[in-house]
Amino acid sequence: MLAVEYNAAQQEVVSLLGAPRQTWPEFQPELRDELRNELEDRLQPLSEAIDSPAFGDSRLFLSKFALAQTLACERKFMAENSQPFAWSPPTARGAVAHKAIELSVHWQGTPHPLDLVQEAIASLAERDAGLADYLQTCGEADLAEVRAEANRSVSHFLECFPPLKSAWKPVAESRMRAELCGGRIVLSGKADLTLGQPDGTRAGKVIIDLKTGGFSPVHREDLRFYALLESMRTVPPRRLATYYLDQGRPHLEDVTVDVLRSALERVVDGAFRYVELVSGTRDPGVAPGPNCRWCPVQLDCDEGTEYLEGGTDGGADDW
Repeated sequence: MLAVEYNAAQQEVVSLLGAPRQTWPEFQPELRDELRNELEDRLQPLSEAIDSPAFGDSRLFLSKFALAQTLACERKFMAENSQPFAWSPPTARGAVAHKAIELSVHWQGTPHPLDLVQEAIASLAERDAGLADYLQTCGEADLAEVRAEANRSVSHFLECFPPLKSAWKPVAESRMRAELCGGRIVLSGKADLTLGQPDGTRAGKVIIDLKTGGFSPVHREDLRFYALLESMRTVPPRRLATYYLDQGRPHLEDVTVDVLRSALERVVDGAFRYVELVSGTRDPGVAPGPNCRWCPVQLDCDEGTEYLEGGTDGGADDW
């Protein structure tokens, strides 16, 4: 059998994300319960507030997106939280691209980006209720835009990542979840891709998030959140990687106890802010930034308008 030849980007992925077992870090087995117990103790005071009608079935659900929105501009968060979600080409193309990349991991033979995108659209149009309605009823121009943008992202992934060997234990769209305080507080996430698995107390897993656009500090925090969830499930991952497909470059962070504790503090802060904002006991603050571009109240926000007119707009696109 001929050896697989990697391009420079693919070789970098192998070099940066792979590591001999003897170099994998070890974590104390009690860390799993310590993190969970501390979170439950510190989030317990939220139980009474969650009983308010604003929380429906008296459960608080926190994802990486909810945390990021709550801890960014609170006014933008409240404005978007009051509106029903509506699918559009920019939001749909991310879901389609992720599904196509998931299919590529298990594809028999040589995967072609547009074939994967077409299969992803067909699958999502049959299975995912909200997105299915959009894909079945949107105009041909919108569907073509979704197809084109998803194809670009999938092409970049296949160009930058080597074919994923079964020995690397690849898992696409890896779900993780922690139910705390008797199930009243639920933390959940879905990593784009994981490679490897723990070996005893040695951390062998790498969690990867795939991004378009440029670097944003919140991307690092998203992965730390995933690391915290994984640590409460089994063993912490050994490394986190945000991979920027448009650049063909990863941003890496090794997982340590300090990284996990930082993630825990952010969850506690975000959970309290979320509950206070939704229950009306906290006035939303304003934090201008790149996301002002998509804020539904930007035209009525002096700070956001001033930020955008100042020419400092930049930041990253996201899926």
